[in-house]
Amino acid sequence: MLKEYRKRASISQEELERLTNIDRKTIFRIENNLNMPLLDTFAKIVIALDLTDEEIALEVKKSIQKNKNTSQK
Repeated sequence: MLKEYRKRASISQEELERLTNIDRKTIFRIENNLNMPLLDTFAKIVIALDLTDEEIALEVKKSIQKNKNTSQK
C-alpha cells in the first residue's frame, strides 16, 4: 500500500526519506512487505503522504481481511 500511495503523491523513496527521516532501506522493506512499520513510523509516513482517515481505514480493513483469509486456510 505504501508504494502505491507514495507513487500517487509523486514522491520518490529518497524524498520520503527526507520528509520523514526514515531510512530509505526501511521504506523499501515496508513497501515490499519485509517489515511492518512501528506506529511512529506509520504516523510519519501518513503525514508525509497526506493520507486521509478514509484511506487509512480502507487499508487497515484490507489488511485485516487478508490476515483473516490467510488464517482460515
